[in-house]
Amino acid sequence: METLESELTCPICLELFEDPLLLPCAHSLCFNCAHRILVSHCATNEPVESINAFQCPTCRHVITLSQRGLDGLKRNVTLQNIIDRFQKASVSGPNSPSETRRERAFDANTMSSAEKVLCQFCDQDPAQDAVKTCVTCEVSYCDECLKATHPNKKPFTGHRLIEPIPDSHIRGLMCLEHEDEKVNMYCVTDDQLICALCKLVGRHRDHQVAALSERYDKLKQNLESNLTNLIKRNTELETLLAKLIQTCQHVEVNASRQEAKLTEECDLLIEIIQQRRQIIGTKIKEGKVIRLRKLAQQIANCKQCIERSASLIAQAEHSLKENDHARFLQTAKNITERVSMATASSQVLIPEINLNDTFDTFALDFSREKKLLECLDYLTAPNPPTIREELCTASYDTITVHWTSDDEFSVVSYELQYTIFTGQANVVSLCNSADSWMIVPNIKQNHYTVHGLQSGTKYIFMVKAINQAGSRSSEPGKLKTNSKCYELS
Repeated sequence: METLESELTCPICLELFEDPLLLPCAHSLCFNCAHRILVSHCATNEPVESINAFQCPTCRHVITLSQRGLDGLKRNVTLQNIIDRFQKASVSGPNSPSETRRERAFDANTMSSAEKVLCQFCDQDPAQDAVKTCVTCEVSYCDECLKATHPNKKPFTGHRLIEPIPDSHIRGLMCLEHEDEKVNMYCVTDDQLICALCKLVGRHRDHQVAALSERYDKLKQNLESNLTNLIKRNTELETLLAKLIQTCQHVEVNASRQEAKLTEECDLLIEIIQQRRQIIGTKIKEGKVIRLRKLAQQIANCKQCIERSASLIAQAEHSLKENDHARFLQTAKNITERVSMATASSQVLIPEINLNDTFDTFALDFSREKKLLECLDYLTAPNPPTIREELCTASYDTITVHWTSDDEFSVVSYELQYTIFTGQANVVSLCNSADSWMIVPNIKQNHYTVHGLQSGTKYIFMVKAINQAGSRSSEPGKLKTNSKCYELS
């Protein structure tokens, strides 16, 4: 049916022939299309009858007209009959061939548009709602006007009736250069919609043109392909967006977890400091109690000594007042001995007093701890250790490697790697290859002795410092075993 319809289509209007003329070259043309061709050739104020020739739009054969003009050409009655039968046979089908290519461009959603359409034939004010739109007439009708204007007889039986649509949707686009002509073909050269006159006599005469349906299918396919790619890309972006959002959520959760862990660790440090403060404070208090108890005993002894000395001093002073020599000699000797003994004993009882007791045994120095607290931060991979070749020693089959690290407190363990040195050129390649290295893991000291080496052989050593945050390796160091037993390097 598509092939037959294409054979019955006018090359100018791209619709089924209407009142077709049979040209001398055996091609056909709508009468109205032929008339438009003549009009396009007319100069200003020049009658159409003055044009006596035009070109066949199909084969470019020059058609010479008689004095009767277009009426002098024969009507293609056979073609018209075929078209009438074709339209009558398919007028009731949903995809009627009488529906032009322009009509097929209407989308189903456009046909069922919810926009309210009024009858364009009504004399009533306001007009009634349209029930049908005639594609052939390009007019929307209410029920009464439709019955009055489209009786069930020819030629109205060939008109295509659809659900009402707005006037702007059915009339289509008009040519920009020929205002009374509708666009019905596509200029491929200029990538532009044109009408039949643009192709016949306009600036698109020698350009490559294509039917709207052909261009429609090609552009639609291209748009669908691009749309598919865009939808695919949009889906990928949506997936990426979901992952980014999920990553943001993970960042929030992980950050909150780390903040809680930081608070917990700091609280633990504070608790440890408070415990140590309490322990050290208790020791200070105990030291204070011991010192005060000792001093209290010494104070009591001093008071006793003072009391005894005061009584003796009173007796001695009383004796000194005695003027009688006999009586004085009788009592003075005894008092003198007691005063001497009291003086000697009080000298023994007097303690050594340190008025500036600074509790030296409780000296506090938290400088190292303060420095560590000031450097308190989240854990990072330790700095690369440094191999101290001047400290390393060797025998004929052993090498003792020494190294230092700036981050000794943060290092959990060391890993020693070594391999035979075969030349300066292979150092970089050896560092990038893990297959040729011997590895000694989990070393806790800053030195290690490797046994079972070849005598007189140079080796490359590297030390890796490791903690929970990662690891970093030292620069390669070259060390050599001795050639003979017990020979120092």
